[in-house]
Amino acid sequence: MQFTDLAIPDAVMTGIHACGFTECTPIQALTLPLTLAGRDVAGQAQTGTGKTAAFLIAALARLVGKAEESVVEPGGISRPRALIIAPTRELVFQIESDARKLAAHLDLKIAAVYGGVDYEKQRLSLVEGRIDLLIGTPGRLIDYFKQKVYRVSGVEVLVIDEADRMFDMGFIDDLRFLLRRLPPFDKRLSMLFSATLSYRAQELSYEYMDSPEVISTTVDRRAVSQVTQRLFHVEGRRKISLLVGLLRRDLAEGQGGRAMIFVNTKRMGEKLKEWLRGNGIQAGYLSGDVPQTKRLQTLRRFQDGLIPVLIATDVAGRGLHIDGVTHVINFDLPENPEDYLHRIGRTARAGATGDAISLVDEDGAYNLEAIFAYIGVEIAAEWPEAELFVHLARPVPPVVDGGQSNGAAPPPPVATARPRRRRRKPSA
Repeated sequence: MQFTDLAIPDAVMTGIHACGFTECTPIQALTLPLTLAGRDVAGQAQTGTGKTAAFLIAALARLVGKAEESVVEPGGISRPRALIIAPTRELVFQIESDARKLAAHLDLKIAAVYGGVDYEKQRLSLVEGRIDLLIGTPGRLIDYFKQKVYRVSGVEVLVIDEADRMFDMGFIDDLRFLLRRLPPFDKRLSMLFSATLSYRAQELSYEYMDSPEVISTTVDRRAVSQVTQRLFHVEGRRKISLLVGLLRRDLAEGQGGRAMIFVNTKRMGEKLKEWLRGNGIQAGYLSGDVPQTKRLQTLRRFQDGLIPVLIATDVAGRGLHIDGVTHVINFDLPENPEDYLHRIGRTARAGATGDAISLVDEDGAYNLEAIFAYIGVEIAAEWPEAELFVHLARPVPPVVDGGQSNGAAPPPPVATARPRRRRRKPSA
């Protein structure tokens, strides 16, 4: 299906063409005919399938198609017409970026609010003028709402993205707080998307939406088929050596490759970053412990191609939409089969192809059977060539205040004289 086959306003279509979109992805072809006609949808869609554009196009078409305008009430209280709620700061940041591209030719004001950045600056962005489209994480949205910085009484479009992560991250109470204060569900267009359309996600949609059309697919086979999946068996103690060898071979200078590496723990991510840096490979790292401003800076540098490698945990990397990722490497094999599919969905986006490489050690081998069953494909195991195991230079510990390196041996203890014990005189 082509976008031109749909009843999309010309102003919105201009933004679609400017982004280079011509043909609908499967999730867009399923949802857009419904949402453009005013029907609510609850859709299951993996990362990289085009769901962000699906709900943004529907939201923008709704706003452009109605003559009403967002207002600013007395006292500088904004009343946005569209509200998009997402679980993570990175996801909000990316939705905002996509929204600004699609709405570049529209007279709409867009704002995004999330934690970890300048609190007052974001608050001022809501009170300095009208807001048509507001995107945010549940916590920051509720914070400003309770301060009466904005109202939700004028919301005509609601989007809940990554609903399953809302439950996993403990945001469901915050989400319900906002939803209970919206206009009645028959007065707005509502869309919910989730990578796993579980019973609780469907229950949420039926409670706060107007008889939504449920669109569900078990596994996005199309995305899997476009990824070349490889599996290397390797001893745990040799995984970093093999990883460096693979990166040097596949991301050689001039090839333009970019890789996302997934780990299961923050500690391993930090360790891996230092080993890669110590062996001449610049890598960024995303985790919940990294300050938000630094995380966004790292994400921008990776998106702009300034660093070729991005290391992430599943929580930090969930929902990231980054074009041009040529390789996904599972340094640690995930315990949850669904996470495997989310990871490899970071490559082979927008019809491109990509490589997914898994390094399977003694512990990771126990997760293989469940992953094969979930994706419906059994990946043939390979044994890496000897030349891929490179000699590693030990990383130099970073210098901290005082000029001493982290991890350096502590100075020897200063010897102190032990007090002499007085001998007791024998009793007479």
